Amino acid sequence: MYNRAVSHRHPMLRTVLKSQYHASLAMLREAIERCPPEEWLSTNHKNKFWQVSYHALFFAHLYLQRDEAAFRLWEQHRGEGDGIAGEPYTQAQVLEYWEFCDRMVDDAVDALDLDGTESGFSWYRMSKLEHQLVNIRHIQHHAGQLIDRVRSAADVGIRWVAAR
Repeated sequence: MYNRAVSHRHPMLRTVLKSQYHASLAMLREAIERCPPEEWLSTNHKNKFWQVSYHALFFAHLYLQRDEAAFRLWEQHRGEGDGIAGEPYTQAQVLEYWEFCDRMVDDAVDALDLDGTESGFSWYRMSKLEHQLVNIRHIQHHAGQLIDRVRSAADVGIRWVAAR
């Protein structure tokens, strides 16, 4: 049976989750840093570079919480929802949010009930552990999109980060 045994059978689980969060976030950060200024607000894609960047960070921040009720918006968040409508965030602002998210990873992972059978979010019907893997995949999915845009716009590669 899965219940309550995960942490005991896999004592390094939290260390691995933290490492993979930090690695995914590091790749996202490099894409943000290397984004050419003309690409940041470009309308060549349905969602602008800044929107995808902020979206990835917003949901990383949200899903690192115990549940939806525990979530507190970043102090510089604007608007409603995931903050990607309205006035664009600058690269510096998005990098500041990145710092906020990266700093919170270790304490947030330590506080999670990884043996929980529910994610804490009604729209995700899965265990807390699986939800954390989905969250890491979500960060990496958007990092991959942005990395491809940087390569296309500026012929700049982004280094692969395997672990923290």
